Amino acid sequence: MPQLNPNPWLFTMMISWLTYSLIIQPKILAFTTTNPPSSKMPTTSSTTPWTWPWT
Repeated sequence: MPQLNPNPWLFTMMISWLTYSLIIQPKILAFTTTNPPSSKMPTTSSTTPWTWPWT
């Protein structure tokens, strides 16, 4: 069964993970976020509870 032979696929997987970890990931992490977090406190709105007719 060729699926159980890791010889051709292990090297391919290792090279792809090294490429992702060393080249692609730092480039992706260098982007700035489009919506940076702000130091404003979130406002909470006051809500009224629903009055259920059977209580």
